[in-house]
Amino acid sequence: MIKVSVMYPNGKGHTFDMAYYTGKHMPMVRQKMGAALKNMAVEQGIAGGEPGAPPAYLAFGHLYFDSVEAFQAAFGPHAPAILADIPNYTNTKPVLQISEVKL
Repeated sequence: MIKVSVMYPNGKGHTFDMAYYTGKHMPMVRQKMGAALKNMAVEQGIAGGEPGAPPAYLAFGHLYFDSVEAFQAAFGPHAPAILADIPNYTNTKPVLQISEVKL
């Protein structure tokens, strides 16, 4: 199994609309990915590692697939619509990482 993590860095002036992300964007992603998407999770950053430090990331979106190929096949046809929605909830540039899930 693989996990596609979309990470939204924090920084001066960066904004993130969690209500839009969880109420509109992620449901749209779920619908477009279909049966290839095995699970999803959303995290909201609340603090950094030091007391009083802000979180390094505003949010994370995690998408689980059986393989990189399954992700690419599901995402590819819908990439323009999914990527075009990003400005509706954030002004930060997301960072994507694909990881192999071990546990």
